[in-house]
Amino acid sequence: MARFDVTDAEWALIEPHLPVAATGPLPRRMREQFNGILWRFRTGSGWRDVPERYGPWSTVYSRFNNWANAGVFQGLMEALIAEAAARGQVGLELVSVDSTIVRAHQESAGLAVAGETLDALEQALTEEKGAPLAEQPPVLRVMRPKPHPRPARHRRTSAPLSGDAVRRGRRRPRSADPGAG
Repeated sequence: MARFDVTDAEWALIEPHLPVAATGPLPRRMREQFNGILWRFRTGSGWRDVPERYGPWSTVYSRFNNWANAGVFQGLMEALIAEAAARGQVGLELVSVDSTIVRAHQESAGLAVAGETLDALEQALTEEKGAPLAEQPPVLRVMRPKPHPRPARHRRTSAPLSGDAVRRGRRRPRSADPGAG
């Protein structure tokens, strides 16, 4: 067993939640393949870099892909959380959000509220509190203009093909003189 492979106790919790076909032989190396999937995501490397001790990388990937599409990992996570809750081992220390990887959408930098909506919110707050709001600096009110229909684009026509240009696939050059033609 490698350094970060699941232990026997962990495998006893995980194995009942992994799917096995109703017919056919049992997968011989399911635990190794599961460890290979974990290894791949723990290291962040590519599938082709999965060590041979977990089996061929293509088999490990196929197992992961089938399980992911079938929702096995979601069910496994829910089952393990339920098991931990039954044992009284669930706590907020299990929840971790690393702010270095959390990204906000570019539009989340500020709330854009139409002027009428902001006035209605301020009025509702004033009525709820029963007193007028303290004087605050003016709020930036964003009014989104309605999109204007774009004018239809017209296709430019080129000069017609003529004479030798037809045989050679070239177009006749346009003349600068509007009277020539």
